Amino acid sequence: MYQYDEIDQRIVDERVAQFRDQTRRFLAGELSEDDFRPLRLQNGLYIQRHAPMLRVAIPYGVLASYQLRKLAYIARTYDRGVGHFSTRQNIQFNWPALESVPEILAELATVQMHAIQTSGNCVRNTTTDHFAGVAADELIDPRIYCELIRQWSTFHPEFAFLPRKFKIAVNGALEDRAATWVHDIGLHAVRDDQGEVGFRVIVGGGLGRTPMVGVVVREFLPLAHLLTYLDAILRVYNRYGRRDNKHKARIKILVKAMTPERFQREVEAEWLSLKDGPATVVPEELARIAARMTRPAYATLPDAVPERLQQALEHDKAFRRWHERNVHAHQVAGYASVVLSLKATGSVPGDASADQMDAVAELADRYGFGEIRVSHEQNLILPDVRQADLHDLYRELKALGFATPNIGLLTNIISCPGGDFCSLANARSIPVAQAIQQRFDDLDRLYEIGPLDLNISGCMNACGHHHVGHIGILGVDKHGAEFYQITIGGNQAPARLGRVIGPSLGQEDIPDAIERLIEVYLEARLHEEERFVDVVERLGIEPFKAGVYASQEREVLYA
Repeated sequence: MYQYDEIDQRIVDERVAQFRDQTRRFLAGELSEDDFRPLRLQNGLYIQRHAPMLRVAIPYGVLASYQLRKLAYIARTYDRGVGHFSTRQNIQFNWPALESVPEILAELATVQMHAIQTSGNCVRNTTTDHFAGVAADELIDPRIYCELIRQWSTFHPEFAFLPRKFKIAVNGALEDRAATWVHDIGLHAVRDDQGEVGFRVIVGGGLGRTPMVGVVVREFLPLAHLLTYLDAILRVYNRYGRRDNKHKARIKILVKAMTPERFQREVEAEWLSLKDGPATVVPEELARIAARMTRPAYATLPDAVPERLQQALEHDKAFRRWHERNVHAHQVAGYASVVLSLKATGSVPGDASADQMDAVAELADRYGFGEIRVSHEQNLILPDVRQADLHDLYRELKALGFATPNIGLLTNIISCPGGDFCSLANARSIPVAQAIQQRFDDLDRLYEIGPLDLNISGCMNACGHHHVGHIGILGVDKHGAEFYQITIGGNQAPARLGRVIGPSLGQEDIPDAIERLIEVYLEARLHEEERFVDVVERLGIEPFKAGVYASQEREVLYA
């Protein structure tokens, strides 16, 4: 992971001192709420339904074990002993006292962490593949470019007050695990005809109130021109983006209004004045960043599966299932990446207690190189585990409640905190997620159903990414009551937006509705490898709609 230099540390320390004074003045009545609001938002501090919420940046989802221990300490000391890992590879604390936030930021600064630009109309935390740097299908390690973007975007004077918040995702592998098509800018590594690696540039994606899949504005961008091209895109957005209506201020609205063709022409014209200028990425700059990134000292291990692992796979069915779902191929022989599921039945998706965080940090030191990843699916990852150690690690994770073998399956639910915490939410998300987990708490059945992504958002802001869930659930308000709208057919890669199947349902009806969707799917699939989302694509939504609402009509008829 990246190690701060003197400039990085000074920036973070100065921001802590600034916010400490700003908070003091607000609490003393010297700053109004209107004056304090932009200052707290610039430091990731929201006022939620019951208390302040502090969002802490985890740049491109990479944590050191000592940083995770610090997050555990903060959760235990300043919160209620829990942290929530979000779909933006950040962590949120839901119960800090306002007067304690400067102390939390000071604690974070001691381990090279902060909450800068986790809110506000600026370039937010850049996200990437949670297997970056270790994935077997990787073309290029995107972390160097994520760090480059972090340094370029932090306090960038042109982009500190954009028309709306701005999110960038970078993917360096063949498989798009960073959801590049539904970000304001998506950068996906590709090779050109000469074998050179560059980025396909996708602009105008996003979920929320007006979900859209992005469009390609450049099929191949040489790596050296990354920052100049980003500058060009953001300048065009700053120039033409709407500021009179926040609901129409995202770049996706601008791209649609201008048409992708005109937007692309504007960007290319702007780029001509920037190309080969001072922001061109030179090899020395990449080398500077790379030199500050710690690299694991991998041992030379054989390619063959270790005998210990083979024996465990043959004789331990539970371990074999976990290995199938939660262990990912590594680019270094003899190693694997392990996903720690934060989605055990009855849990809050994405939540980890302070004790669990401490335990994971200790496991990262013993079984890896002291590094942890945060996925946008709200799970944790140990990226560098020796294959020979997998069975021992599994037993320890099982004791922690992190060994649920459900990665990629229905109960690996992505969910925002919803109405239990968020003041924007129309409905609660957590009880719905837990009810679905309980209904499908049978591993044999989960494995029969096969790969299925289920995402829940408590409001149209779509923090749970429900639009790209194979099944999406959206909380809506109907005359002051909580209801839920169901979409099906969404997909992250290739990106597709789900379609609404019918009228919204009450909370108590959602598990039954999911049950009926699954029944229709299992009856309609042609073979076991045909996924739920593929059947929806083949048949459309009508059979699923009939399966859900015909049952409801029968219940009313015979009641």
